[in-house]
Amino acid sequence: MSSQQPTDEPVYDDRVYRSSMGVVSGVLLLALTAWLCGDAVVRGSGNTPWIALAVALCVVPLIVAFTIRPAVFANDDRMRVRNPFRIIELPWAAVDAVRSGYSAEVLAEGSKYQLWSVPVSLRERKKANRQRLRHEGLRDQEERSAGRSPGEKARVQAEPMRASADRIVDELQRMAERGAERAGAQGSVRVQWSYEIIAPAVAGALLLIVLLATR
Repeated sequence: MSSQQPTDEPVYDDRVYRSSMGVVSGVLLLALTAWLCGDAVVRGSGNTPWIALAVALCVVPLIVAFTIRPAVFANDDRMRVRNPFRIIELPWAAVDAVRSGYSAEVLAEGSKYQLWSVPVSLRERKKANRQRLRHEGLRDQEERSAGRSPGEKARVQAEPMRASADRIVDELQRMAERGAERAGAQGSVRVQWSYEIIAPAVAGALLLIVLLATR
């Protein structure tokens, strides 16, 4: 890892972006896996306990990788993206854009990296767009009408709703624009494979194949 140049500028704690629904789903899936595999280990006979252990060794890292693990950490100097099998560290100076279409992604140095922890909900986006259109309609009505009730005035002045993924992407884009010139935000993109996830999953899959082939 390249050393960071010292700077007198303050660096604040990371902001963390992760999917709460993903974490909850992961915990439930881990509990279900522990129950099923644990029951097979305790009550099974022959190779069944070993097969159950191999399944757990393969499945548990994958569940963690796709549900609990994904997160985005951002501070004044850089963004660190923790995806299922990789960790991508992106100094703000290297970031070209952060955008959301069908998925949230960051563009840097000619490459595109998905933000697994910022899921895009098209349903939520459509709902937000409908609210924005209603907001604009009320604003136009305000300009044409001289009088209105206090409740309508409050609705007109309210901030239009944005889908959560779009709000997060906008916030990360603003942080990238503000931080690009900082001394601590210089450098290149670094990608690191997460072998602590890959190795046990592969080992469990190979062990499962051997056990099933020798039954």
